[in-house]
Amino acid sequence: QVQLQESGPGLVKPSQTLSLTCTVAGDSITTPYYYWSWIRQPPGKGMEWIGYIAFSGVPYYSPSFRSRTSISRDASKNQFTLQLSSVTPEDTAVYYCTRRTVHAGTQWDGPVSRNDYDYWGQGTQVDVSS
Repeated sequence: QVQLQESGPGLVKPSQTLSLTCTVAGDSITTPYYYWSWIRQPPGKGMEWIGYIAFSGVPYYSPSFRSRTSISRDASKNQFTLQLSSVTPEDTAVYYCTRRTVHAGTQWDGPVSRNDYDYWGQGTQVDVSS
């Protein structure tokens, strides 16, 4: 059974950098063809796809977040991390980490259906406020 668990501060001040870690149990984040993604849901809004880091270690970001997002990993700890800089109150949301299987030869460059993900973390609330 694969389990994903988000962790990080629940409160971040405006203009600071939001940093979250997803710890994965039950499988290796370097296993082909798993893609490890960050998604968020602001209050009263739909899901927003932020980006992913592939099993190869290569990240990809949604154009909406590309300028201020970094997704990295520590394979030795089986963790991957989201950093979102210059946050504003509009970044207040529940943040989820997920796993999706993308088979060889398939391009993934945008949001997909919730059902396309294999596993989800339980989500972590992050508030941006002074």
